[in-house]
Amino acid sequence: MKGTGRRVLVAMSGGVDSSAAVYLLREQGYDCVGATMELYGTPAETLEDARAAAERMGIPHHVLPLCREFEERVIGRFVEGYRRGETPNPCVDCNRFLKFGLLHRKARELGCDYLATGHYAQILEDGAGGWRLCKAADLGRDQSYVLYPIPRELLGRTLFPLGGLTKAQAREMAERAGLANAQKRDSQDICFIPDGDYLAFLERYTGQSFPAGDIVDLEGRVVGRHRGAAGLTIGQRRGVGVSSPGRIYVCAKCMEDNTVTVGPEESLYSTGCAARDWNWLVEPPEQPFDALVKTRYRQREQPVRVVPEGDRVRLEFAQPQRAVTPGQAAVVYDGGGAVLGGGTIAEVEE
Repeated sequence: MKGTGRRVLVAMSGGVDSSAAVYLLREQGYDCVGATMELYGTPAETLEDARAAAERMGIPHHVLPLCREFEERVIGRFVEGYRRGETPNPCVDCNRFLKFGLLHRKARELGCDYLATGHYAQILEDGAGGWRLCKAADLGRDQSYVLYPIPRELLGRTLFPLGGLTKAQAREMAERAGLANAQKRDSQDICFIPDGDYLAFLERYTGQSFPAGDIVDLEGRVVGRHRGAAGLTIGQRRGVGVSSPGRIYVCAKCMEDNTVTVGPEESLYSTGCAARDWNWLVEPPEQPFDALVKTRYRQREQPVRVVPEGDRVRLEFAQPQRAVTPGQAAVVYDGGGAVLGGGTIAEVEE
């Protein structure tokens, strides 16, 4: 079998996906070691589910206390992003700094050849001795968008066992393994904000209030009041707090003035953006080129002109794109579903 003699550290979240990943890797002959990150707000049930799954499959299991690192690298950046008026994606930072940073180092400490997770994505050979991060076979489950921060040099030491499977197949594997979490529900919210109330979390976590302020229209006229600009995001329609005969959306925020600007849907479209903290998963290009881009997790890829500018990249959309939001990720793909690189949206061009 292809995994014979190879040792792999498997990130176990207590859910069905990571447990199914262990099952599949063991079937392929890998020597598995489980590891669960204990983070800010991690429920005791999560740790117990992961431990029980590891015990059921007969593999050693480690709990890694990473609360301090999680607060510094993920929650801290999340809070600062909202203070700047951005809408950050903490899952990207967790992947960047913890899963494919600290966990990869832990894998080496434990003598493991690979790190594996239960993400739905694929790492495939590029035909030239290298590796490419590619979309999952099940496009409805594909998570390649949030995986772009993986360092290019670690692609060959990372495994995504579920990349060629559907969710139903993963659950079937967990059932065959006799795992109690086989039918465990997927989490739908950010792990440290399970109720989805971002503003309440920010105020509770920081001990500071985000004061109410004016909601203005595109001409600057006051049309309502918000209860905290940090609680609204670009493109939001529901819960804005303004009555109007037509649909209106959040189209801008100014944290200095504590104002939120609203307008009709056509005001949400932009012609391009600039992204910072760019990570290339291919040889960094020097010249502009054409590709496809996603600026939101569930968005279909759109044609784009990619213009490298040092550690930033400027993206020129072939067609104006809706609700491009600072703090979110911009991820560039080739035409075959491989991730070329990605970064954090810093500026939006009208």
